[in-house]
Amino acid sequence: MDNKQIKLNEPLLAHMTAQESQALCAELREELVQNISDTGGHLASNLGVVELTVAIHQVFDTTRDRIVFDVGHQCYTHKMITGRRDKMHTLRQFGGLAGFPKPSESIHDAFIAGHASNSVAVAEGMARARTALGEDYSVLALIGDGALTGGLAYEGLSTAGESGEQMLVILNDNGMSITRNVGGVAEHLAHQRLRPQYLEFKKNYRKIMNYTWIGRKIYRMTHGMKKVLKDSLLPSSMFESMGFTYLGPIDGHDIAGLRRTMSYAKDLQEPVLLHVRTTKGKGYFAAEKTPAKYHGVSPFNPETGTSKSGGGDNFSAVFGRTLTRIADSDTRVCAITAAMMSGTGLDGFAEAHPKRFFDVGIAEGCAVAMSAGMAKQGMIPVFPVYSTFLQRGYDMLMHDVALEGLHVVLAVDRAGLVGDDGETHHGVFDVAYLDSVPGMTVLAPANFAELEEMLHWAIEVCTGPVAVRYPRGGQGAMIENHATGAGAVLRSGTDITLTGYGTTVNDLLAVAQRLAEQGIEAEVVKLNVISPLDPQIVLTSVRKTGALLVAEDCVEAGCVGVRLSSALAQHEVRAKVVLVNEGRHFTTHGKVDLLKETIGLDVNSLYLKVMGVLNRG
Repeated sequence: MDNKQIKLNEPLLAHMTAQESQALCAELREELVQNISDTGGHLASNLGVVELTVAIHQVFDTTRDRIVFDVGHQCYTHKMITGRRDKMHTLRQFGGLAGFPKPSESIHDAFIAGHASNSVAVAEGMARARTALGEDYSVLALIGDGALTGGLAYEGLSTAGESGEQMLVILNDNGMSITRNVGGVAEHLAHQRLRPQYLEFKKNYRKIMNYTWIGRKIYRMTHGMKKVLKDSLLPSSMFESMGFTYLGPIDGHDIAGLRRTMSYAKDLQEPVLLHVRTTKGKGYFAAEKTPAKYHGVSPFNPETGTSKSGGGDNFSAVFGRTLTRIADSDTRVCAITAAMMSGTGLDGFAEAHPKRFFDVGIAEGCAVAMSAGMAKQGMIPVFPVYSTFLQRGYDMLMHDVALEGLHVVLAVDRAGLVGDDGETHHGVFDVAYLDSVPGMTVLAPANFAELEEMLHWAIEVCTGPVAVRYPRGGQGAMIENHATGAGAVLRSGTDITLTGYGTTVNDLLAVAQRLAEQGIEAEVVKLNVISPLDPQIVLTSVRKTGALLVAEDCVEAGCVGVRLSSALAQHEVRAKVVLVNEGRHFTTHGKVDLLKETIGLDVNSLYLKVMGVLNRG
């Protein structure tokens, strides 16, 4: 197709024939596998929506019409269609394309997305803004059945259906049954309602009847009669009860059917829900066979589907094994997940203790509140959750857990910089918001052995809310186990104090070694407990050295460095202080090592900062 034929405010793929559409889908699917095998990313979800995305761009003009992706794991085809096809090799790389929709990247990206279940509410807000400003464009929300396990999705559906605003919600159902119609009559009528002749007749009938008052009256009467007949033959749809016109289910890989049905929905001046059934991982043998495994992948061999990385142990796996062993001997211990069993290392626990394993879906707030209820009744609930997703349970931490001092154990996974997923996934806010929760204890292991010991303490000794936070991936350079007490001095020195927690202490030890080569003796202090913070070990060190550097991969507001600076002032300890953190901004995507260089958290940058503080530059 010649792109020069496309007019302004016309869908990008409006003129494609059926044959061209099928050929394009085959090309896109092949390129998705090839590119993601090199860069890593979300594979199965994107393979499942190729035809659906092409059909959307045949009906809607995304320079004006607003499409809101839920989570955004399925936006790769959209990016390729909207002028970024030749940049897909930079996907999730530093300086390259983001793995999620990003308005700063393209006019076609209506809204950034990285957390689930918000799309309908956001789209409803856009639809209301359109009406209030007297503008004319369509609004779509593309949400998967998994995201419908989050309560926010239903809040959005409820208000959108009640509003009567013109908008289209596309439900991408690739596994979980949402509103299955039962019986032969139901299946037959569902098929008849989506036939081209019926949709065309219905559209023209509505248009003609709206010309006069008597026509509108007749239309209301016949519409009411039809609704009574349909309701007597079909089960009531939850979505129709909310105020949506329900269309479907429809084959999500039939471009002609998708295009026809979306064109019809576009003409309706009301909330419409289009139920689309797709196959996750479609077109790639390995992803179709095990779609969960290929949801988010590291670089892999496209011929075999096997990962290119060497693997190795990681904090999540160590956590899962340790928790399973603890639960073997204590029947009060249970595990709760928010649809992240494998991601948080709980596969083994679920197999060993199925009656004490609970998956609440993409509902972190529910997981925290449920943990509170279980703790109140004598269980010891452990909730492993990515730092970025725990943000969604903050109110429940405060109101349901902390208010009664309940013994809920949080395993805060993916703490700190996570790399390629970028702004929406970096775990850089929990240091601050967990410190604001009264009675909360936050532990920060620096290696696998410390994680095991701290998890035992959190479960077997602690009596109130407690969090053990650890990063994504491996432990880096191995240090001795110093998990006991508020902190530990890892290396003695007299010229400057270097303080950190978690795996950041590995970099501080490397900095100290480099400084020693220049005749500068740095004292390295590792903090084990960062909330509540006991500053005494740092104060003792700084009184000796007269200088302090605190390194953290979290935002500046509420960080440990700010709290230590306050403690120095309160105890009238005069010292040169430099805080190294992510400041007051969101950090982009890219490999963690590159991001640390950008922020100034790499060994060389920290070394230069120390030299500057000591006037040795």
